[in-house]
Amino acid sequence: MEKNEVIDFFNHCAVSWDAEMIRNEDVIRTILDNGGIREGIDVLDVACGTGVLFPDYFARGVASLTGIDISPEMAKRAQEKFPLAHVICGDAETYPFDHRFDAVMVYNAFPHFPAPKRLIEVLAGLTKQGGRLSVAHGMSREMIERHHAGAASCVSIGLLDERELAGVFEPWFDVDVTISNDEMYQVSGVRK
Repeated sequence: MEKNEVIDFFNHCAVSWDAEMIRNEDVIRTILDNGGIREGIDVLDVACGTGVLFPDYFARGVASLTGIDISPEMAKRAQEKFPLAHVICGDAETYPFDHRFDAVMVYNAFPHFPAPKRLIEVLAGLTKQGGRLSVAHGMSREMIERHHAGAASCVSIGLLDERELAGVFEPWFDVDVTISNDEMYQVSGVRK
């Protein structure tokens, strides 16, 4: 998978992204709770898309919200919709952030990163000591695999088994959430 293919794919999807979004509020609430999203913290949303979770972060009273997406169209739409957020069009794996975050969230995007171990290592460096990193999806691993078997197959890799992903987290994080069920997939941990 080439990054230019990912950019082109998501630029094309941006126009209809919000209209096609399906939300399960209970699952999102659980993901945010497990991710430590609360009042007064600094949040980084990796591969933020059009800002699907931005209203949820603001509703919880975060101190600051930074979103980053490699797709110019996705980032543009997120910034237009949420002017209080700081949205960056860039590659989360190489962008030179000038500070760390209390919470880093990768929501519904992890299979679009071709090197999961490298991504987790980079995100560990962006997470404050005692901060949280969460990789989460608002559907089961099996549903994600089926979804990505279609048009998104050229810009997706298989989603790691949750135990395998927890193992990838372990050099940097104390993993305390590992969920893969019919409704959601999430691995979260506290930065050591």
